[in-house]
Amino acid sequence: MADVGRIAGVSAMTVSRALKGKSYIAKDTLERILAAVDQLGYVLDQSAGSLSSRRSGFIAAIVPSIDNSNFADTARGITDTLAQTSMQLLLGYTNYSVEREEELIESMLRRRPEGIILTGGKHTSKARAMLFNSGIPVIETWDVPENPVDAVVGFSNTDAMEALVDSLVAQGYSRFGFITGSEASDTRGHQRHIGFDRALSRHGLTSDRVVAIEAVPIRMSHGGEAIRALLERYPDTDVAICVSDLPAFGAIMECKRMGLVVPRDIAIAGFGDYEIASISEPGITTVNVDSYGIGAQAAGQMIAMLENRGTAATIRTSYHVLHRGST
Repeated sequence: MADVGRIAGVSAMTVSRALKGKSYIAKDTLERILAAVDQLGYVLDQSAGSLSSRRSGFIAAIVPSIDNSNFADTARGITDTLAQTSMQLLLGYTNYSVEREEELIESMLRRRPEGIILTGGKHTSKARAMLFNSGIPVIETWDVPENPVDAVVGFSNTDAMEALVDSLVAQGYSRFGFITGSEASDTRGHQRHIGFDRALSRHGLTSDRVVAIEAVPIRMSHGGEAIRALLERYPDTDVAICVSDLPAFGAIMECKRMGLVVPRDIAIAGFGDYEIASISEPGITTVNVDSYGIGAQAAGQMIAMLENRGTAATIRTSYHVLHRGST
């Protein structure tokens, strides 16, 4: 700031006030300061101010994967909503590991975020203790945990999967297969499996046609391997539900390679309404969970809590089944 001040012909304090926007600075003075900033490539160091004000100016968010377009949409919803404020987003990803999430929570809390947004409600005991003791707003998303840390913005994966199964039973399907991932790591996938079992039990149908892909994260290619394995074990399966749209797309491509017509020979459904679900041929029947809206609502709730306009609450987000050509 002293260097900027020398070039602009003002004091370092004036430079500080101008860059923080906390007091009136004459237009020509501000222009000289900004020109000097550009000339030097100077970036205001807010760390000292953060120590005195206890405001860091950022929100931390942790997602399972940055490869997954749904979680990318959630991060975008957070960022777009935070754009209404001066706060920025610090993003980390766990690769579906609660141990990695614990490490990220500890690392981020050391940087004193003003709030933290998490994906899901399953955490290590140490992570929960750190979150409880942090003294900042915590929002869990993409789930409705039984014992939330603080606020919640999410939906029941179990109920959403039940809605999908119910709609397919109504279409006349009765021999259901389920393609899932590593449910020990993906708790949301596990909850969807519970919804699959629960819905079929209500309809008096069996739910034992299951292929589990022990991979994290589950990808399109895994769907091809899984649909082939499912049909080898249960060749009369008339519909296969995949834990997400990615393996569903892979399953459809593998069916084409096997000479099977979807949905005539076997129907395929996914979950999540990824972009690929609408451009696939045939389009993939799925569940839209408004990934962007989850992020936007979580950020909105965070802003309200930071401004003391709202307390910890459970906000249930919407979902709906989308029927397309794959069923």
